[in-house]
Amino acid sequence: VQLQASGGGLVHPGGSLRLSCAASGSSVIGAMGWYRPAPGNQRDLVARIRNDGRTNYADSAKGRFTISRDNAKNTVYLQMNSLKPEDTDVYYCNALVLQDPDNDGWGDYWGQGTLVTVSS
Repeated sequence: VQLQASGGGLVHPGGSLRLSCAASGSSVIGAMGWYRPAPGNQRDLVARIRNDGRTNYADSAKGRFTISRDNAKNTVYLQMNSLKPEDTDVYYCNALVLQDPDNDGWGDYWGQGTLVTVSS
């Protein structure tokens, strides 16, 4: 499975962007989400969506960002509104992929990241 992210760019404060991430292949895809870098080579959750549509958001994203998915296309979207300079970062998409159905084993896959720059 490969994840191809797109949609980043330069936007003024208060503007909007829509990120997309498509998972290739015919594997079973579980939860999908967007993350941004954190100290210690970690990644912090921005937003996440399960197959059934349930979502989780970071506090900084609530009310401004909306995550959605098209299960038929194995694609996840992040609509980013009211963008602030502090939203500037590389955004990575993530997907859980079923690898061991007999044992409910899921693998963690990451896209290449897409840069969002919010600046006047």
